[in-house]
Amino acid sequence: MRKDSAIYVAGHRGLVGSAIVRNLNAQGYTNLLLRTRAELDLMDQAAVASFFHENMPKFVILAAARVGGILANSTYPADFIRENLLIQNNVIDLAYRVGVSRLLFLGSSCIYPKLAPQPMKENALLTGSLEPTNRPYALAKIAGIEMCWSYNRQFGTRFLAAMPTNMYGPNDNFDLQSSHVLPALIRKVVEAKFLGQGTVVVWGSGNPLREFLYSDDLAEACTFLLNLSDAKFDELLGETDPPLINIGVGEDVSIRELAQIVCEVLGFEGTLEFDTSKPDGAPRKLMDVSRINALGWKAHTSLREGILLSYESARRAGVFS
Repeated sequence: MRKDSAIYVAGHRGLVGSAIVRNLNAQGYTNLLLRTRAELDLMDQAAVASFFHENMPKFVILAAARVGGILANSTYPADFIRENLLIQNNVIDLAYRVGVSRLLFLGSSCIYPKLAPQPMKENALLTGSLEPTNRPYALAKIAGIEMCWSYNRQFGTRFLAAMPTNMYGPNDNFDLQSSHVLPALIRKVVEAKFLGQGTVVVWGSGNPLREFLYSDDLAEACTFLLNLSDAKFDELLGETDPPLINIGVGEDVSIRELAQIVCEVLGFEGTLEFDTSKPDGAPRKLMDVSRINALGWKAHTSLREGILLSYESARRAGVFS
């Protein structure tokens, strides 16, 4: 990407999109196309068409999505599949119609089967049943991957699907009704300290294993992928396999260990109580990141460092006040 290339970051205010914008700004990219949801509803096909034809982006990073944890996915399954399908269908199709050079579609590790061999390789896609608690979201993301692949094959586009592992960082969602496990744990621990409570309740048994990637590391990976040479980028768009690449750290921790680390980093000395009446989700979700590592990119922010950075960012933003 040239420094003055028109780059559209869809979802630039979210956890992932805001990190991508920070990274692009830091690297000197000067022509970022950014629109809030109030300015551009990505579920409105006519509005998306007008935006693309008026602005003619050369690169697109599709980070906009309806996201949430187990509770949100279980409560609003129709919203999750409908909104995500609408967003990605409109953006991917218009990217083709205006001749975007490269598009990066961001998904999630939940696209892989619940009991996929660990660590999960890209070729595990569609080899088994999905985790029921987020099946509608996962199916929408799988449809996005298939759409990128189909447009590449039929129209010669260069659309790549990148699947990050569990994300966290600045601008995360700390609402206990809709957040993922790590920001939820941070909020619970902060509130327990403030209220002088001696116990923090954690959903599930604490046994499932999860991998966590700091959002600024993902942003670096996105810029890295979009700046690959034509030859290396096209290798990722193979004809016989989906144009899919994992982004993660390559190691995981149990939810119990994660909760203990959050307590240690934030200085909470109370106890943890695990509510086994709540669902665990998939037993393990570790990404195989050998493909992106072989290209020359690796994550570098440690879990403890990232948790502290996430907390400090949320505190400065007044999330816990």
